Amino acid sequence: MTIYLCGFMGCGKSTVGKLFAQKTDLKFTDLDDYIEETEKMSIPEIFASKGEEYFREKEAKAVKDLSAENSVVACGGGTIINDNSARIARENGTVFFLDIPFEVCYDRIKDDPHRPLVANNTKDQLHEIFDKRHDIYLKNASVRVDADRTPELICDEIIRISDK
Repeated sequence: MTIYLCGFMGCGKSTVGKLFAQKTDLKFTDLDDYIEETEKMSIPEIFASKGEEYFREKEAKAVKDLSAENSVVACGGGTIINDNSARIARENGTVFFLDIPFEVCYDRIKDDPHRPLVANNTKDQLHEIFDKRHDIYLKNASVRVDADRTPELICDEIIRISDK
């Protein structure tokens, strides 16, 4: 079984994913890191040289490739808004949406130059993107988790739910 963590940038996917992997002895993969390794480029470089569509294709392929493993995968903020990636993830595991208020995410990401969407958008524009994606995350996820609390509590809830 593969656990996919989805949500907006800064919601805690990587932090919770690493903790979940430690507590369950599963392999942890950050999807963006995986893509950077396979493409031999950073995410901003991929966006700049090959475009978002190319990146989304590689992202969907990575979701499929990683579904063969029993692991926990921290998806990129846009992964599960792609219906194809979401379908592959749901068919091969459980998709947990880490739902958290925009202001919390924004405080965590606002100074990160490695996030193309942050670098190329204002706070208001990011909030619009957040609002548009929220319903899509809800639609494409298997389970919604309140992520406005400590990583330990979030992780424990996911473990409890995934054990059922």
